[in-house]
Amino acid sequence: MSGFLSDFYNLFIQRQDMLWQALWEHLQLSIISLLIAVVIAVPVGILLTRKDSIAEVIIGIAAVLQTIPSLALLGFMILFVGIGTTPAIIALTAYALLPILRNTYTGIKEVNPAIREAARGMGMNSLRSLIKVELPIALPTVMAGIRTSMVLIVGTATLAALIGAGGLGDLIMTGIQRSNNEYILLGAIPAALLALLFDGILRLTERLSKRNSYKPVVAVIGLSLAIIFVPLLAGRGAVGPDLVVGGKMGAEPEIVGNMYKHLIEEQTDLTVQVQGNLGATDFVFNALRVGDIDVYPEFSGTIVGELLALDDFSYDPDEAYQQAKEGIYDEYQFRFLEPMLYNNTYAIAVPRELAEEQGIETISDLNSVKGDWSFGFSFEFIDRQDGYAGFPERYGFELGNVTSLDVSAGFRAIESGDIEGTDVFSTDPQIVENDLLVLEDDENLFPPYQGAPLIREETLEKYPEVEDILNQLAGKISEEDIQELNYLVDIEDENPSDVARDYLVELGLLDE
Repeated sequence: MSGFLSDFYNLFIQRQDMLWQALWEHLQLSIISLLIAVVIAVPVGILLTRKDSIAEVIIGIAAVLQTIPSLALLGFMILFVGIGTTPAIIALTAYALLPILRNTYTGIKEVNPAIREAARGMGMNSLRSLIKVELPIALPTVMAGIRTSMVLIVGTATLAALIGAGGLGDLIMTGIQRSNNEYILLGAIPAALLALLFDGILRLTERLSKRNSYKPVVAVIGLSLAIIFVPLLAGRGAVGPDLVVGGKMGAEPEIVGNMYKHLIEEQTDLTVQVQGNLGATDFVFNALRVGDIDVYPEFSGTIVGELLALDDFSYDPDEAYQQAKEGIYDEYQFRFLEPMLYNNTYAIAVPRELAEEQGIETISDLNSVKGDWSFGFSFEFIDRQDGYAGFPERYGFELGNVTSLDVSAGFRAIESGDIEGTDVFSTDPQIVENDLLVLEDDENLFPPYQGAPLIREETLEKYPEVEDILNQLAGKISEEDIQELNYLVDIEDENPSDVARDYLVELGLLDE
């Protein structure tokens, strides 16, 4: 335990800048979402108290919004509003509406009718009665709804990191990817403390409002607006990047994306931003479709097997690359540039010691233990035809106990003994770290996965020089090299940008 606390403290010291930046982003994201939710839900809740006939319908709609899985909502909105803070704020606002709306409606409706009558008897009209009598009485109930929404927002906002909105979720996702509890807690503890802080401030505001009318509420709103707008004004006039490089979850896409950045900025006057950790393939590809990113590293096997959903893809690397290149251009007018050397294919891995005990060397050998072993596969792997979805047809049997897990959670589950096998990428450094055996794909379930830049046609028309620059990586970066680079980032916790630059210097593509 003392060793863990020491590691956590060291990480806190080393990553303070990252932590404060993520905390500030989380704070802004949460406050903006809550203010929008309050501006929408409180007036609507008041209106519903005067329109009972539609109250249940409107509240029901708000309830339905809250039942939509957050990841599904975030992914769906990329096609309409892109990536970044905008879809995150929309999603968080949608989740926050129900508690505020319902509590506002309930709080006002439960005001004693005799008090309303007394207000009218004193000559107050409906609006004056609402402001002077009903809302002050209902305020504790309304504030309870706002506090509930705030906690929901702070917790759900951690998922916003998957669409490039930043926040403490960046640290948590990094910890999950790397099976690093210290990183997870570095993001989770401040998120919990932030929720408690907000709840305490709102609770104090509620108490003070009972004695001083609406002044404390106005003060809190003013402070919130300052937190939102002061940084915006400070950054006013800042010029955005010429190009945005996207990347999926994990160290490897961020490393390769930073290689793109360094090469382009070294050889042109263009500015490049790397937006990594954007979630699974669908998230990143949709961001490319709507133009929020210009290019990202993709794989031939993913293009033919998932993006194009081809059933007759080739297992020859050159033919598979041509299928991917021609198919993605015909379907979406995206250019798939020349591939790098390494083949980052899917694989199924099991503990080496266990495999040797059971005589398991190939995927076909799993037929002998399919009823005894448990497997944890990533969500994406389970649904792909070039993954587990095509497994029964290719191998002629199904595995007995298959569970859906986050891609990085598989390593944790193997380490804890909860499962015996998981899907991996052939370049994962955890294969070596956890002493796993990658089973031979003896029936060729997994097609070649050659990595190359997938870039928008419009980007190349605007900056044609980028094509030759990115193609400098063609035929370079071996599997051993990318495993080592991934190890430096995932295990040694080095900066992906520095790792990428050092490797490009080593290749002779950048000057020291």
